[in-house]
Amino acid sequence: AGGHHPTQEGEVFNMRYQALRKLGCGAFATVWLCQDTRRKKHVAVKVLKSREGFAEAAQDEVALLRCVSSMKKTDRAGENIVSLLDDFRMIGENGFHILLLRALGPSLRCLMGNYAAQGLPLPFVKKSLQQVLAGLHFLHKRCRIIHADIKPENILLYGHDKSLRRLLPDMLDSSQRTDLRLKGPGGDLGNQLEESDLMSMEVKIADLGSACWTYKPFSKEIQTQPYRALEVLLGLDYSTPADIWSTGCLAFEMATGECLFDPQPGKYFSRDDDHVARIIELLGRIPPQIAFSWNKSTKFFSRPGALLRISRLSPRSLHSILADRHNWTKHEVTPFAAFLLPALRYAPERRATAAQCLQHAW
Repeated sequence: AGGHHPTQEGEVFNMRYQALRKLGCGAFATVWLCQDTRRKKHVAVKVLKSREGFAEAAQDEVALLRCVSSMKKTDRAGENIVSLLDDFRMIGENGFHILLLRALGPSLRCLMGNYAAQGLPLPFVKKSLQQVLAGLHFLHKRCRIIHADIKPENILLYGHDKSLRRLLPDMLDSSQRTDLRLKGPGGDLGNQLEESDLMSMEVKIADLGSACWTYKPFSKEIQTQPYRALEVLLGLDYSTPADIWSTGCLAFEMATGECLFDPQPGKYFSRDDDHVARIIELLGRIPPQIAFSWNKSTKFFSRPGALLRISRLSPRSLHSILADRHNWTKHEVTPFAAFLLPALRYAPERRATAAQCLQHAW
């Protein structure tokens, strides 16, 4: 009671959508690949848990997606956001709210599994980030929406041409895999896509399940930990700049195959403590006027510039990480760092906007 709907393969939702295979399962919902028996197309059906709180969250998500669909009619940048095709309620044991969305390809996380050590090719990183940033600019300015969970799992791939679709694993098979492996010689990392095939792919921002209006936040804590903005970590009010911080973390991970911040708890400190420490190591001391303006400042700081539970820090610059650990040349490092660092400014009001990121030379 109150949990997931016990969906079975072959089950038909709303007398139209036949369940083929489970695509994923999260804390709030399961997502099923379904066949639209009327239009003979694949769709993704998101089945939310039936507990009352989840039904309310579903209504919020539907409202956000409807706003996106409405604004898309006048702004093509909206095409960078996944579409809501339909929504309906199916009565089960306690009533279940269903969201119906267009079926897309695997996520960036799947693709990155085949390029783990070196990151994705930079031309594809640039192209994908342009589409993500255009989508965020649309959400922030047109829709007044904060996505609140930008990460590789929520950026989905799709292709226009049939030859590209043949390269991708069949949706029915890939749903159970953790990476995007193509059938090549030996079934090994010869499976990486040719760059020309990669460049024919597009991306869309998916999953507005954590999103909120800029004028009406739903939750104090947002974002998956490695992509969580400093202001969210420290308990301050947040807005659209929080998405830009996450996008900066995403950009670094796409380009290098490594998480920018991957905090871990220790014996005497929490994961949040380690996260703040890692941010300071990379970006420098947090100015007192910022550090002590947060609601939870005393949870992290004993005095200006000093962390409460972690005394030893190992400063590292973005330039040295890229050059020494990832063997980037100075020609590659300088413009990328110039693009990334404004997206990671401590003060949200000074952080680059999506529009400013899009205009950057890199």
